[in-house]
Amino acid sequence: MASNGVLRGTDIIAALKTASVGHVVSVPDITTSHGLLWPLSRDTEIKLIRLCKEDDGVSICAALAHAEKRAVLLMQMTGFLDSINCIRAVACEYKQPVCMMIGLLGKAPEEKPSESRAYGVRIIEPICDVMGIDHMCLNDVEDVARVPAAVDRAYAASRPLAVLFGKVIEP
Repeated sequence: MASNGVLRGTDIIAALKTASVGHVVSVPDITTSHGLLWPLSRDTEIKLIRLCKEDDGVSICAALAHAEKRAVLLMQMTGFLDSINCIRAVACEYKQPVCMMIGLLGKAPEEKPSESRAYGVRIIEPICDVMGIDHMCLNDVEDVARVPAAVDRAYAASRPLAVLFGKVIEP
């Protein structure tokens, strides 16, 4: 597994499998594609559902939860920002376990999102706080190891979750 602020896609995929995630819903983007999305597309245990718009993924994840399937919406922070109204309605007000993995373009491995020079990175956690979305940031392998428990809590409480991360590398 990775260490020293390096996130490997294989570690994240293993954590999703441990959390019994069977579907990843996503639009390709620059932050997640190389290290996470492309390896997921080759994985035989997790089904990748490709989207045109991220807010469609919010509804798909909620529908899968109603069918007793676990899913993660993988997107970049811009997709999260574009999807705020759908997240507000479906995940927050209707209390659906929409688990989002949000790539933070411009986040350095050693920094907290709140310390980033990138405005778009700095505002994600405060938005999650205001909306009542549980969130965590992946900086190293120890953080990745906490993902299954966070997903379990989101499904048990029927609450949204945001897992934030910077650059992910392939093994």
